[in-house]
Amino acid sequence: MSQFKEKAKILNAEEIKRTLQRLTHQILESNPALMDIVLIGIETRGVYLAKRIQAIFKETENVDIPLGTLDITLYRDDLTTVGVKPQVKETKINFDLTDKTVVLVDDVLFTGRTIRAALDELMDFGRPKAVTLLVLVDRGHRELPIRADFVGKNIPTSQNETVEVRLSELDGIDEVAIGEKV
Repeated sequence: MSQFKEKAKILNAEEIKRTLQRLTHQILESNPALMDIVLIGIETRGVYLAKRIQAIFKETENVDIPLGTLDITLYRDDLTTVGVKPQVKETKINFDLTDKTVVLVDDVLFTGRTIRAALDELMDFGRPKAVTLLVLVDRGHRELPIRADFVGKNIPTSQNETVEVRLSELDGIDEVAIGEKV
């Protein structure tokens, strides 16, 4: 496993919290019919971000937005390069997507390949009215014509840089850092 040499912190815990609140309000402004919205978090950190957004909706609008999880591992176009035994987590969507607006949630948007895989898998669960994409960080370098509808922060990066999103549920701290793998 490669090490990460941090160059700079991009977001701290309070900034992540404010960013998620802002993104939640943007979803609300774009989709006033809250009963038609569902959240789908992409494993792993997208799930935790989606849970936080779901909690903000509950707190501010007193609405329980359905939440599902999506593991795109078996839909990746580079599955053969991932390793002999890739870590496969559970996809869990226990509600109908028909005529719903899906807000797909991920931590970092890079080449667009994860989102392409997520869209492929999502269509196996039904035909939503619309799919929108929410990402905490957009770092550029798209290889596919994919863009986020809701972006927490745009962080221009070089190809050799990496963005690490750390969340308290997994990493014990909330922060986003930029650096290089060494």
